[in-house]
Amino acid sequence: MRLEQSQAEVLALQGEIQALREELEETNRGVVALYAELDEQADQLRHATQLKSRFLSYMSHEFRTPIGATLSIARLLLDHVDGPLTAEQERQVRFIQSTCEEFSTMVDDLLDLAKIEAGRLDVSPAWFEMMDLFAALRGMFKPLLDNDELHLVFEEPMGLPRLFTDDRKLSQILRNFVSNALKFTARGEVRVSATLEGGGMVRFSVSDTGIGIAPEHLESLFSDFTQVNAPIQKRLRGTGLGLALSKQLAELLGGHVSVHSVVGEGSVFSVIVPVQMPSGKDGTTS
Repeated sequence: MRLEQSQAEVLALQGEIQALREELEETNRGVVALYAELDEQADQLRHATQLKSRFLSYMSHEFRTPIGATLSIARLLLDHVDGPLTAEQERQVRFIQSTCEEFSTMVDDLLDLAKIEAGRLDVSPAWFEMMDLFAALRGMFKPLLDNDELHLVFEEPMGLPRLFTDDRKLSQILRNFVSNALKFTARGEVRVSATLEGGGMVRFSVSDTGIGIAPEHLESLFSDFTQVNAPIQKRLRGTGLGLALSKQLAELLGGHVSVHSVVGEGSVFSVIVPVQMPSGKDGTTS
């Protein structure tokens, strides 16, 4: 009697084991199918990203020719090569020139974003003095300061070491920060500074006395094509690419960006990068 009971229990246990084995095999088949689907979706996403990067690269290059031609013609007219212009004509030509320069900057940002996504943006670190970087930026923005109520101040980077990083990429980030600050600050000052942080990092900050940004907009500021929903924003041109590009460039340099802002008081945009770029960050992106 006990033997028959034991045999029945063994048979029941074997049946449960078989059922569990079949359930496990079904689960494994489902997992394999899921992995295959995920791989297929990943391939489709990679293909879509490649197509987008190619499209952005192609369009950016194609835009350069008409932009360059228009800027050349504008310069010739402003140099009075074909005779003097009236005050109104000169005002209109300068408007054409400034619009084309803004368009050129947008095209450059698009091209850089496409290169980053494709892993083909060159990073070339070298040793340089921060004072030289500030001097170059000061000279770049000086011709654009036509508002007597607004001052652009570069603090002397006293006692700070030389940097080993890509000065062009760092300059590009700071140019984006300064351009935005000047655009949204009617009076007061835009101040550029550099301070040494712990852990071998240096913080570059661009502070302004502009309109400020509401807290709910801060998180999305560094996303592609993001613009603050404010009345002044609607009157000014832009693609919302500059800050997104700055974030990715900072990451390529081994750092990051940050922002602090108070509505009606102003904003502080910062990029924090290593004093010396880590090994493996030079060359092209991977």
